[in-house]
Amino acid sequence: MSSLSELTCSYAVMILHDENIPVTAEKITTIVKSANVEVESYWPSLFAKLASSRDIGDLITSVGTGGGGAAAAAVAAAAGGAAPAASAPAEEKKEEAKEESDDDMGFSLFD
Repeated sequence: MSSLSELTCSYAVMILHDENIPVTAEKITTIVKSANVEVESYWPSLFAKLASSRDIGDLITSVGTGGGGAAAAAVAAAAGGAAPAASAPAEEKKEEAKEESDDDMGFSLFD
């Protein structure tokens, strides 16, 4: 039931964020109850605490960027070296585009 509780609270936080409503434990609980889902009483407060300490928009947009990158960027930003950490992902994207090119294989998918 724990993963269902986490998922439900995650959706509630995203709904509140999308509607520009401040994320609180009470509002998360209201959404969860209106969805007819039972969650342990501590989940809404944990998710509200997370929402108050992090930018939900950044969390949503960084979902597919990999596990270690966000932590490394946060450490670099705290140490004052945010510029080098920010440029590293851009270089990786350029390399991926080269690897996925059909020209490198000598044929096209639609030939």
